[in-house]
Amino acid sequence: MGKKQKTRTIIFYKDYFNNFFIKQKRKVQDKIIWTFDLIEELDRIPETYLKHLESINSLYEIRVQLASDIYRIFCFFDEGKLVVLANGFQKKTQKTPKQELEKAIKIKEEYFNEKKQH
Repeated sequence: MGKKQKTRTIIFYKDYFNNFFIKQKRKVQDKIIWTFDLIEELDRIPETYLKHLESINSLYEIRVQLASDIYRIFCFFDEGKLVVLANGFQKKTQKTPKQELEKAIKIKEEYFNEKKQH
């Protein structure tokens, strides 16, 4: 059995996500990769793994949980099928840290501004 047909593709934009990823323990990295595979392959992704942020236009969060540790990776779509990763962080409280959210919005703006220039 080969890999399933991809429904969408995840791409890394600059080093924003990678800087977070390389600092994580191996088990966390494995769970993140597993979650990415799910997002790339499933037609309909359960909100447990990918949730649209109601308050912010077209920003999504990828949700990763390992035991009691919770991680969030902000992302957005480009051309419908491309999921562009912004920043990631470990969630320590109920509320999403405002600076992480602002960072994600800036990354998204930077991505689309650069794309316009090419």
